[in-house]
Amino acid sequence: MDALSEVLQDFRLSGVNYGRCELRHPWSITFPPQPLLRFHFVSQGPCWIHTEPQGWQELNDGDLVLLPQGIEHRLASAPDVEGDCLKSCHITRVGSNVCEVVREGTGATSTLFCGSMALGAHALNPLIALMPPIIRGCDVAGNDPVVAPLLAAMSAEATHPQMGSATVLSRMADLLTARLIRCWVNCSGVSTTGWLAAIRDPQIGRVLAAMHRDPGRNWTVESLAGVAGQSRSIFAERFSAILGEGAAHYLARLRMQLARELLGQNGLSVAEVASRLGYESEASFARAFKRITSVSPGVVRRTNSGRMDMEFGL
Repeated sequence: MDALSEVLQDFRLSGVNYGRCELRHPWSITFPPQPLLRFHFVSQGPCWIHTEPQGWQELNDGDLVLLPQGIEHRLASAPDVEGDCLKSCHITRVGSNVCEVVREGTGATSTLFCGSMALGAHALNPLIALMPPIIRGCDVAGNDPVVAPLLAAMSAEATHPQMGSATVLSRMADLLTARLIRCWVNCSGVSTTGWLAAIRDPQIGRVLAAMHRDPGRNWTVESLAGVAGQSRSIFAERFSAILGEGAAHYLARLRMQLARELLGQNGLSVAEVASRLGYESEASFARAFKRITSVSPGVVRRTNSGRMDMEFGL
């Protein structure tokens, strides 16, 4: 198995929250930036999306947009609708991570299914950073024969909800998002530098897959060179040439990305996170964390622990 396939096989999305929305025109909702993927599926319009990079775009019935980096954006029934109507919506929780959002009125009804997702595999964080800020499902449907039927199935489920529809929609959204990201990877151009070039390189790709698979291992430049099957000097030079940084620095950043995910999860302490990531002491981990992220692990842990699991989060 090539290294890219090895990383992609760990592709998992954990649903943070989803919302099935029935919104009467005129409506507008602002979505602040967040470190999660966002998606919006339009079963029935009208619906427009505004992003800083691309301005206003009209979304048609059956359209899905994916915002890999969770950038700030706004949805509205028309570009001239101002304000944020979320506070005037009636929100009902229908499951542990699904809610119904209804805005009453006399205008045309927009039916949407929206959500936020977290990557279950931190190995893909560099990939997500490379992706465009917004991807439309209809733009890649021609490159994946499964996308169009999935969009049609989601539209039918959202338009005619039945018992368990929220769960079915969330599962289809997970699958569709995964396929959109994989399709983008397959269709992206071949470059000589950067993360995609590195993961596709036979030697460096093996090293990246190994580091992402076991970031807490006591890796050294020598042991990583052994994985690549190269001498220390050749490996170090090749790694830096493709990725623009040394292997040790890349590994340190990878560990801190994972540390951010672990801090505050399941009651893990800073010491437990440090141990999982291969640090001999909490103090050495804390120094490395603050050097790379500019904040202390304790601050991140408290922030994560206090974050609401469900705030409609679209």
